Amino acid sequence: MNNTQPKLSLGPVLYYWSRDTLFDFYEQMIETPVDIIYLGETICSKRKSLRTSDWLTLAKKLAEAGKEVVLSTLALLEAESELKTLRRLCENGQFMVEANDMAAVNLLEGNSFVTGTSVNLYNTRALTQLAKLGLRRWVLPVELSRDTLADMQATLPEGVETEVLVYGRLPLAYSARCFTARAHNLPKDDCQYRCLDYPDGLTLSSQDKKPFLSLNGIQTQSACFYNLLPALDDIKSMNVDVLRISPQSRHTEKIVEIFHRCLQEPGNLAEDTVRLQRLMPMESCDGYWYGQAGMAEQAKAAISELG
Repeated sequence: MNNTQPKLSLGPVLYYWSRDTLFDFYEQMIETPVDIIYLGETICSKRKSLRTSDWLTLAKKLAEAGKEVVLSTLALLEAESELKTLRRLCENGQFMVEANDMAAVNLLEGNSFVTGTSVNLYNTRALTQLAKLGLRRWVLPVELSRDTLADMQATLPEGVETEVLVYGRLPLAYSARCFTARAHNLPKDDCQYRCLDYPDGLTLSSQDKKPFLSLNGIQTQSACFYNLLPALDDIKSMNVDVLRISPQSRHTEKIVEIFHRCLQEPGNLAEDTVRLQRLMPMESCDGYWYGQAGMAEQAKAAISELG
């Protein structure tokens, strides 16, 4: 832990975007005040807009622009070809790797690595064990509360940083089945790459027409956007090292700017929280942070307290 200002990170793009869209997106991110950029495909190995060599080339370009680059791995591996790609990422020899499952952790033993939200680290005993293997930063599992984080921060292993998702759809679950293909009555092996049609996921509504979940291939996300900007002072008080923003197809650069401004000028937090709400295509949620149901929202009360 440290008492310095937390850094801003940009998580891996969770959706299937075209090659040109990805390159244009990261070209734009170079100009933002984000400190750390995670690169790579974490959802489905069929999404091959960029090959492994392309990701590595992009990583070098971003690093030359002054960004800290981390290579992210798949969260669910099902084939030998996916293990081959995983081994190449883990053995890249230049960039730190975000392990999104325990197979990656095993391959990364002895090297510095990050664990993503899909690695279930729920106590400091687990963190201590992974720190012995090379863990240098962990991302808080999204279902854990601020109280749990506070307890874990108090006994965090030396040399291990903490990263918290502060904005984006919540990654909830993974399955061997592709839900996007199923929504179009297509088999997973012949999905026709329908994920390309949904640059921010396919919204699933409840019977009363309320947005409930977002389908992203094999991943299930929340429809609402997790937003911890109103809790920024609380997060900083716990000496969190990195604040993660999950990329969206629109307004990511504006979202980064808002979080950066609030870190530099905390007096504008209430006003910027309202600005951020206007950029969201769906309602926000923050229930997990407060130990409540994930879909709950405490932000309005927090905004009121801010004045």
